Amino acid sequence: MDELMEAAREAVEASYAPYSEYRVGAAIETADGTVYTGCNIENANYSNSLHAEEVAIGTAIREGHREFERLAVSSDKRDGVTPCGMCRQTLAEFCDEDLPIRTDGEDSAEYTLGELLPTTITPGHLDK
Repeated sequence: MDELMEAAREAVEASYAPYSEYRVGAAIETADGTVYTGCNIENANYSNSLHAEEVAIGTAIREGHREFERLAVSSDKRDGVTPCGMCRQTLAEFCDEDLPIRTDGEDSAEYTLGELLPTTITPGHLDK
């Protein structure tokens, strides 16, 4: 996971965060080993801001990927940031609950998506 975390750290550098001054990068690995990165991109109204994880997975999906192996997330603070609830739900649309998610910094840890989002809404809920 070290190379994946390094990719997430590099993505932090591309972040556009003039309002929060909290820069985030993410790297997601596809089933075939391709790595896609993303960074947070803020907007003055905040609600139109993009999160690093959604940029990374969105780019991978645009390129035709639908299966993912692992995710790494870093911030310029290296404070162990995890994906927010919205990003967790987006990840749950395409990833199994056992997707490993690694955080960065002194408080770094590894979680599974299922640990971070234990009762997710799935496409199966729409069939009921």
